Amino acid sequence: MGNIPLAALLYDRGVIFAGVMAFIFSDLVVLPVLRINAEYYGWKMALYIMGLLLSCLVITSLLMHYGFQLLDLLPDSSGGKAITNRSFFKLNYGLVLHIPFIVSSAVLGWLWWRQQAGNDHHHSDAEASLTVRILQALSVLAAIWLAGGLVVKAIGLYSG
Repeated sequence: MGNIPLAALLYDRGVIFAGVMAFIFSDLVVLPVLRINAEYYGWKMALYIMGLLLSCLVITSLLMHYGFQLLDLLPDSSGGKAITNRSFFKLNYGLVLHIPFIVSSAVLGWLWWRQQAGNDHHHSDAEASLTVRILQALSVLAAIWLAGGLVVKAIGLYSG
């Protein structure tokens, strides 16, 4: 869900339409999808699928760009309000709707953690593969990175 606003920002900064479309479609050629395909089909077929998706992604993006350009349907990136001039944080109904979601997510996370703690005698960390442990470590690092960004943003909002 985060790639659409980022794609709009890229287009606002001058990236051509084909590049923006390729960026949006690039969710199909990420490492987790490659790993899932490798688990089901084997690495040779997974790499073949990734190559096929990547080449189709590039060709389709270029065809869309030049097709829209031929029909004069390309969106104008210079017109209207720039995406960087928007206000991203407001006290409005969105904040009120996000609070119950955050609380319910925290409760569900706590219940999941408690259920996992009760099932420790069934699984041990020694059984987890190296790939699973690496992905878990990366998840923890991503959560720490996100929390650090929120803290830095909160400090910036209150100090300036």
